[in-house]
Amino acid sequence: MQLKELSERTGVSPASIKFYLREGLLPPGRSVRATRAEYGELHVSRLELIQTLRRVVGLNIAQIGSLLRMADDGVPRLELLAAVQRTVLGLDDVGREHGDVRTPAGDAVVRFRNWPDVPSDARNSLNAHLALMESLGVPVTDDLLDAYSLAVDAIATVNISATTAPEDVNQLIMTAAVGMHLHGQLILKLLALAHASHAIRRYETEA
Repeated sequence: MQLKELSERTGVSPASIKFYLREGLLPPGRSVRATRAEYGELHVSRLELIQTLRRVVGLNIAQIGSLLRMADDGVPRLELLAAVQRTVLGLDDVGREHGDVRTPAGDAVVRFRNWPDVPSDARNSLNAHLALMESLGVPVTDDLLDAYSLAVDAIATVNISATTAPEDVNQLIMTAAVGMHLHGQLILKLLALAHASHAIRRYETEA
């Protein structure tokens, strides 16, 4: 298909497609003449991914470009998923501020759930948050960490199958990024509803 048809099929303007081509977010089409190229299903898939990352997840062009370059370079799947998580959840900001950090509470969580005892952006982020809570005098007991980590481990077990299933790298990034963003928001909304429900029961009884 030519650029006009690609635009009509994806709903992305020709100007935006040309911008993505210049920025390297979209691979070049197959040249058929000096001023004309043909595009295929790979371009459709990549444009859908770019639009989803921008509109649903809220990533900027630089963030999207970084993830797509990793995908095009063929980095291992675990490294790519770590980069998606770091970008979508803002864990890169924590890494720049704190670097590799460890806390007794963070180490306890890993032991409770028998998670791999290895450094990661997610672990650094947790440890930085635990250190902040401690500095503010907010208690984080082993019982609390055990209960919380047990709940999120069950959630992660359900999520990881869908997140890592797609073989196509564009679909892998889309599924992981959208899943992390929307499922994370879903967990927060469910927690808010649970808190509200417990408060209603308690204060209705007292009234």
